[in-house]
Amino acid sequence: MAEDSEGSEGASEGFTGLPGGVAVSHLSVYDWPADDGVCGGTPHLHLTCSEAYVVTGGRGAVQTLTTSGYEVTPLAPGTVAWFTPGTIHRLVNEDDLRITVLMQNSGLPEAGDAVLTLPPQYLTDPKAYAVATVIPADAPEAERERIARARRDLALEGYRALREADGPEPLAAFHRAAAALVGPRLAEWRERWRRGAEAAAVATGEQLERLERGDVSHLADAAVRAEQPSAYGKFGMCGRLDVYRGM
Repeated sequence: MAEDSEGSEGASEGFTGLPGGVAVSHLSVYDWPADDGVCGGTPHLHLTCSEAYVVTGGRGAVQTLTTSGYEVTPLAPGTVAWFTPGTIHRLVNEDDLRITVLMQNSGLPEAGDAVLTLPPQYLTDPKAYAVATVIPADAPEAERERIARARRDLALEGYRALREADGPEPLAAFHRAAAALVGPRLAEWRERWRRGAEAAAVATGEQLERLERGDVSHLADAAVRAEQPSAYGKFGMCGRLDVYRGM
């Protein structure tokens, strides 16, 4: 998901983000039918982040493709499904599917750690990939929807080719191309991880050490935070998103 989501600020003791440096968004999965008759989102993978779906309404499924093969996981209210980096996933909307998405590394999956399964010629040309995938924030809504649908359908071309491929090499080639495509952003990703998940883990280690010494001073710094979405209905890869900042 290529939308921006701010990372957690501060390090170790000052970490005040969501537990473990995760982030959340609320997702209403697209009900647009593709040419295979299936309604849903854009197939893609994440390279450094796990992602989880907490289904809050409706019904559908997530199609996944890994080196272990193709699977379909049904999604219904109460289902929690998650997957690790390298899992190509396509959300399917069968009846008003709504999900709360939990994202590793302070929302990095919506801030760059996502590569769509476009045909190979787009993956080896960063400019062509950007032209095919970027949705201008200032474009009229109808134009943003047109772009979102077009990139979904283009990604489905590459996705079907990967599903139908003989042998492991096409999927391995996609993994290599995806890694090369995001390479220029890895330093930025590392900084987000440092300020988020790493800082959260370091803070826990420091608190354990204090408690072992009988030091409870960090408990006096307790804080409560609450936020409302900073944007509603953004065009994501899988559907319309309500997103948060500053977590």
